[in-house]
Amino acid sequence: MKQLLRFAWIEAQCCLFAVLFFVGLALVRVVPLPIDAADALLLWSLGVTLALWLLRWETGREVAVIFGFHLVGLVLELFKVAQGSWSYPDTGLATVGGVPLYSGFMYAAVGSYVCQAWRRFDLRIGTYRARSTAVVAALVYLNFFTHHVTWDVRLPLALLLLAVTWRTGVHFTVGRRRYVMPLALSFVLIGFFLWVAENAATLLRAWQYPSQESVWTLVHAAKLGSWSLLVVVSIVLVAAVKAREGQLYGRPGDRTVFRAYEAPEVPPLPAPLADRVPAAGA
Repeated sequence: MKQLLRFAWIEAQCCLFAVLFFVGLALVRVVPLPIDAADALLLWSLGVTLALWLLRWETGREVAVIFGFHLVGLVLELFKVAQGSWSYPDTGLATVGGVPLYSGFMYAAVGSYVCQAWRRFDLRIGTYRARSTAVVAALVYLNFFTHHVTWDVRLPLALLLLAVTWRTGVHFTVGRRRYVMPLALSFVLIGFFLWVAENAATLLRAWQYPSQESVWTLVHAAKLGSWSLLVVVSIVLVAAVKAREGQLYGRPGDRTVFRAYEAPEVPPLPAPLADRVPAAGA
């Protein structure tokens, strides 16, 4: 139980950006404002990002990742809204194609969570098939666009993802203990909590599906699969950077993503014992 509480506390810290976004979403619904609620939420999100950076809760690299997720999410939003998949009750002045710019921060919140979890849980991914996983992630992202004009291959992609992440483990630390879980399981678990967050967001009218225009209803459970697959894109983007630690920044020993063909590192011998091992050829 102590370990579970420790785990929950670390998770809560990782979700701070998302929690503050929801606080802003609730405030713009109940506090009288001189500007549109969507514009106010954009200013709130920008302020939260700046404050977390100044307080060193987010590093400069993590803010850059958050900005990247904002762009990735905004492109998806522009297409989906144009297709009528969902709509925004409030748009305001800071709007492109019917999509308020604050919408990108919902995806940025996912990016923030992944970065924070990587650091606070001391994550390490082992037996990672970088290229094949990245290809599947790209196909997953592409399918969100193409299924409107051709077949929806979500299920085959999920099975393919399970194949390429087979035996890929996520190692993480809680307290003094080290744990490991399958990478595919982490996709599902994060996807579930994103689905819960989506229900809360639609209840607060951040956006709405066609079935929610007259009265709010629970988001269809099929969205669980969509969120789980979208998480893949998030983790692959962060893993691509983490795999190059020591090349892009930091030291080679800082790497936390190890490819499937890489042999596990052998820890060095303790100094007293190392001194007693004879040199090769001696």
